[in-house]
Amino acid sequence: MVTQTRVHLQTLVGLLLIFVVHLSRPVCVDVPSETDAVLGEPMKLTCISCLKRDEIKAKTLVDWYYMPKKEKDIPPDKTHIFKYDVDNPVESDGPFKGRLTWDGSKDLQDVSIQIKSATYNDSGVYECHVLRKFEFDFFTPSVSVTKHIKLKVQAKAPGDVAALYSEIMMYVLLVCLTFWLLVEMIYCYRKISKSDEQAQDTAY
Repeated sequence: MVTQTRVHLQTLVGLLLIFVVHLSRPVCVDVPSETDAVLGEPMKLTCISCLKRDEIKAKTLVDWYYMPKKEKDIPPDKTHIFKYDVDNPVESDGPFKGRLTWDGSKDLQDVSIQIKSATYNDSGVYECHVLRKFEFDFFTPSVSVTKHIKLKVQAKAPGDVAALYSEIMMYVLLVCLTFWLLVEMIYCYRKISKSDEQAQDTAY
């Protein structure tokens, strides 16, 4: 009976380890980009395009465009400012040349770029265009995702109470979930121990 108890305990420990490893794995979360930049400070233009199937290899092409603000009923001019193709990030010629850096992830689910030092002229709309070509045996389908970021450059950083509140709530939820798992483990261990004791009493 002692051996059986040890087996149950080892199983619970294994489940806990799996849970911890699962939490530690990087998870793709599609979050919107910040839209307020501070004059003279670096600004990350966040663009997330999560892969739905990890087992499928995909060739990812990324293009960034900039559109300055225009008057109503007049379509804005779209300027190509950055490109990522075949593991090679390249800046396009133009007003952003030398002012942009690649800030994405290795798995290309995060395809963000960063403005090194924001200026008032950087205010406008940025377009992130992601094209994925999936590799199958007989055909190569593609998926296209386009996102827009309306950026405003200000002299001072505005307060972002909502973002701080969301971050705090995320950590509180994580702590509560971990505590609940520990309580469940203790409950299961006590239940198993009690069952073993009853089985031993019955045997005698």
